[in-house]
Amino acid sequence: MSLASSLPPPDFEVTSAHPEVAWLRQTVAAWDWEGVRQYLAGLPQGTDPSFVFRTVAEVEGVEEVLREMVAAAPDDVFALTLLGAREIEIGWEARTDSRAERVTREQFATFHAHLRTAEQLLIRATAIDPSYALAWAERLNTARGLQLGQNEARRRYDRLAKHHPHHFTAQARLLQQLCPKWGGSWEAAHSFARDGMLGAPEGTLNAGLVAEAHIEHWLDLSAGRERNEYLGQSHVHAELVEAAERSVSHPQFRREYGWVGVQGHFAALFSLIGDTARAAAHFRALGNLASEFPWSYLGKPAEAYVRHRDAVLAHG
Repeated sequence: MSLASSLPPPDFEVTSAHPEVAWLRQTVAAWDWEGVRQYLAGLPQGTDPSFVFRTVAEVEGVEEVLREMVAAAPDDVFALTLLGAREIEIGWEARTDSRAERVTREQFATFHAHLRTAEQLLIRATAIDPSYALAWAERLNTARGLQLGQNEARRRYDRLAKHHPHHFTAQARLLQQLCPKWGGSWEAAHSFARDGMLGAPEGTLNAGLVAEAHIEHWLDLSAGRERNEYLGQSHVHAELVEAAERSVSHPQFRREYGWVGVQGHFAALFSLIGDTARAAAHFRALGNLASEFPWSYLGKPAEAYVRHRDAVLAHG
C-alpha cells in the first residue's frame, strides 16, 4: 500500500484545527454573551477576532436573541455587530455561492433585504465606535453584496486600517472586492495582495493574500491551456515562494485562526504548478486538516484535496 493511500481523509471540521470554536459554540448555544465578551477581551494582542463573530453568525436562530439584545441596549456596539454579522450570514445563505446569473430574483431580494438591515446596524456601530474593526470588517461584506463599488469598499477598509493595519480578515474581504468578478481588476487585486504581504510582520497570515489572488486569477481563466500558461509563468512561482516563506513557512509563524486555508492555498497552487516538493511540505504541515476554500475551486473539496495530496506525496 502506498503512503498516499494509507492517509486519512481530509478533516473539514474547524474545531479540529481550533478546539476553542467548540467552546464558543457551546457558549453561544447557552446565550452566554458575557462569556463571549470575556473571551474576546482575553485574546492575545494582534489576534484577528473575526472568527468569533463568524462562529456566532453561523448559529441558526441566534438572530432572535440578538435582536432582543439590541432592542434592550441600542448603543451596544458588540450586540449591533453580532446581529449585523448574523443578518449578513442569513442573506448569503439565501443568495447561495452560485454565480449571479444562477441566482433567482427572489433569492436576490432576500439577500439584499438582510444586507440592508445589517448595513444599518453596522453603520450605527461604527458611528458609536469608529475604531471597532469587527464592524468595519462586516461592512466590507455589505459593501460587496450591495454593490456599493470599489471606492466605497476602499473607504471602509481605510477606516479600519487606520486603527488595525494588518487585519487579515478585512484584507481578504477587500481582495475579493478587488477581483474582476466584483468590479475590480487583476492589477488592483495583485497590487493590494502584495502590499498587504510587505506591510505586515513576517510570520503572519497576510502574505497568504498573494496566493489567494493567484488562485482567483487562475480560476477566472479558461480551463486547460490558459490556466496552465498562467501558472507556468516564472514570476507567479517566485511570488508564491516568497509569500509562503513570509507566512506559513516562516520560523515565527503561529497557527492562528485561518491558517488551514492559507496553508491549503499554497498546497493547491504548488501542486497545480508541479512543484511537488513545496506542495508536499504544505500538505505535511496540514496533516489531514482542510477548509472548503480553496479546494472547492478545484472540484468537490474532499476529492480535490485527496487527489492533489496523493499525487504530490506519491513523489516522496
